[in-house]
Amino acid sequence: MTQPPSESTSAITPQANRFAHQQFTVKRPFLSFLGRKYYVYAPDGSLVLFLKHPVMKLRGEFTIYTDESENTPLLTVRARKIVSLNMAHDVFDPATGDKTGSIRSRGMKSIIRDTWDILDANDQVIGIMEEEGFALLRRFLKFLPGRHKIELDGQRVATFQQKFRFFTKEAVLDLSPGGDKLDPRFGVACALLALMKESAREDAG
Repeated sequence: MTQPPSESTSAITPQANRFAHQQFTVKRPFLSFLGRKYYVYAPDGSLVLFLKHPVMKLRGEFTIYTDESENTPLLTVRARKIVSLNMAHDVFDPATGDKTGSIRSRGMKSIIRDTWDILDANDQVIGIMEEEGFALLRRFLKFLPGRHKIELDGQRVATFQQKFRFFTKEAVLDLSPGGDKLDPRFGVACALLALMKESAREDAG
């Protein structure tokens, strides 16, 4: 398939090499004030990007930055509507304004198993992100780690697997199944949206 177009933060990955990895670790501390914080790390532990998402923000729009200073934006993710059964989020390159792709929830199906359609820049469905494993059981036993797959043109190109941790949410995004078929920036955006969907479910429960 065509790829979508164009707690320690001791080290920061150089801009040119920021997405030159096959794996990324996403961490979300359980305790944070005025918004949930998400940190994405390279395999060597260096910080790749940072996101702070206000809990009470009405519209699903947020900017992903290189670090906590929030001086250098890397991606902008914007919901098309405030409320929608099949919510679609567009992913933009803030430097160029180009849309790299979109991810759209399958509303009713996501009640039992989180499922999204992946759209290219022209809104054509080119893939899917779907929760795997005991999805329904996890609605009641929230401590169970989640797992997602990302497929493009019917081929698995990435997995997103949570780790069991006591004081943080932690998950590993593995892009190696697809080689270079999935834009790493878009893959990271998908992983963050999956975690945010779970966070919203936790808040509601």
